[in-house]
Amino acid sequence: MTSPRRRILAAAIGLALTAVACGGDDEPTADSPSTGVSSDGDAPAGDGSLPGGSVFVSGSSTVEPISIRVGELAGELSGGDLDVVVEGPGTGDGFKKFCGGESDISGASRSIKDTEAETCASNGIEYVELEVAIDGLSVLTNPNNSAVDCVDIPTLYALLGPESEGFNNWSDAAALGAEVGAAGPFPDAELGVYGPGEESGTYDTFVEFAIEDLAAERVGEESIFTRADYSSSANDNFIIEGIAGSDTSLGWVGYSFFDANRDVLKALAVDAGDGCAAPSAETIADGSYGFSRSLYIYVNTGNAAENSALAAFVDLYLSDAGLATVADAGYVGLPADRIAATQAAWAGR
Repeated sequence: MTSPRRRILAAAIGLALTAVACGGDDEPTADSPSTGVSSDGDAPAGDGSLPGGSVFVSGSSTVEPISIRVGELAGELSGGDLDVVVEGPGTGDGFKKFCGGESDISGASRSIKDTEAETCASNGIEYVELEVAIDGLSVLTNPNNSAVDCVDIPTLYALLGPESEGFNNWSDAAALGAEVGAAGPFPDAELGVYGPGEESGTYDTFVEFAIEDLAAERVGEESIFTRADYSSSANDNFIIEGIAGSDTSLGWVGYSFFDANRDVLKALAVDAGDGCAAPSAETIADGSYGFSRSLYIYVNTGNAAENSALAAFVDLYLSDAGLATVADAGYVGLPADRIAATQAAWAGR
């Protein structure tokens, strides 16, 4: 798990980012902040135009690289006086902190669950959901695995669902695959599985995409989860290393982690019902890749009303300059209408 309250640094995908300087002496106020963002959404060169103060962002390791970049930009624009701390323990763990009043912003690779929203409400935490990017959950193997290029959802269920416990070879899943109508393939090769743990929104999304329907039909609502006997981690780099280290591996992470490691990973095309499609910026943006998903930040609106630094940081996040970091982080930017909807949600908080 990522170390608590990690400052702006590049642990997520091995990026060399400079740490944001610590905050200045000015106390934040509840007044409307001057964000240093011009009316057309562009951010000017660093001139201390953002207020000083501190912001704590927790949550999704997938959203973390975007928040890191926006935090770095905020540090520049504030002259080092806006101190942004970012960590990525996972969407679920992030919501625990957020709904417990421990963080200002929670990054999320899925929407907040009803149970999490209830916890927020019981603790008096009011928030606004802001969509910031589009990701493609990527199913990966090693480039040396020439036997597998595309997998359908029944195949993923047969290999990774709750009924696949103990399968150590791809071919072990063949009989189950036949039962659920899987196209395969199921080669006679060792199966090493690597993926995020249950604290991760990427885990939840994978279960929703690849496991949920068949699990509910075959083993009941209480068994909607993946097999438990795989190498799980909150650290995406660990997952990548595992997949890259086995010639016939299988695993899943967010698209940016694949994109940054194309030399050691192979993305499998996924057939989600409309034919095989591989993840790319284009297929994720147009929805033809069946495992596309939205990425969010959730902002504590009470804290934003009291902390001008937090409000300014979110203003920056949703500016042209802030949203430009989405592509830098390896994700797909929102179309104009969804950007407008996000900005309207923030303005109307």
